[in-house]
Amino acid sequence: MVRPSQRREMARRAVQAGITSIVHACGTFEVSQTCYRYQAKACQENAIIADWLLRLTSAYRDWGFGLCFLHLRNVKGFAWNHNRVYRIYRDLELNLRIKPRKRIVREAPEPLAVPEAVNQTWSMDFMHDQLADGRSFRMLNVLDDFNRQGLAMEVDISLPAARVIRSLEQVIPWRGKPHAIRCDNGPEYISGALQAWAERQDIALLYIQPGNLSRTPTSSATTGPCVTLGLPAICSMTSNRSKTSPLVGYGLTTTSAQTWRSAASRQCRSLHCRRSSIFGDR
Repeated sequence: MVRPSQRREMARRAVQAGITSIVHACGTFEVSQTCYRYQAKACQENAIIADWLLRLTSAYRDWGFGLCFLHLRNVKGFAWNHNRVYRIYRDLELNLRIKPRKRIVREAPEPLAVPEAVNQTWSMDFMHDQLADGRSFRMLNVLDDFNRQGLAMEVDISLPAARVIRSLEQVIPWRGKPHAIRCDNGPEYISGALQAWAERQDIALLYIQPGNLSRTPTSSATTGPCVTLGLPAICSMTSNRSKTSPLVGYGLTTTSAQTWRSAASRQCRSLHCRRSSIFGDR
């Protein structure tokens, strides 16, 4: 669609070329004679608006057009139209530059080395949940990457680096010392106490790459076994520390107390059936 200003320019060029008259050109291009003879005049207020915009954007560098216009209209009391002010604002190129977001470049995750024997690589990780009274507890799981055997499970309200070291020291006498332990970059694992203990024991700490929380096998592959083995410990902790209401969740999900009790009963029935098949109990 041709704008009126463009039709006016075409009519003027036709008249200046001597092809037609003003009346015939205005009728041909559908332009009124008043519009044809109009000459734009620079208003002195435009310079005042430009000066105010330059002063405001220099004093307040984080202001955009909206704040500048509201300041001129509500604080200074000018009755200028917002379209007029915005046209001058754009002509002065005062638009705020929007900085693009910097994308964090993640290195490609290295493939996990598959151990060929026991005690080559252990993995340890935390699981979190919440009691019915709102208190959170943690579960430390330690397992062997070769056969996914659970070696230790510690449950408490708080598990600092000293408790992690104590759990590992309880496993080493009967299991043996691993060559390396894989863990994430949590504060308990990067503490100086754990690093000094690992150096004394000649155990390498393999930290996962930042942003790859699934690089520890304990994070996803052992949720079910941890729930099965951790029910007695969680129940004992709840009975000793919380006298009000039962646990409302287990594992990595928070569920109702009825769901938790049904899951516990299923685990107990499966253990009873396994014991019956082995020992011939009725």
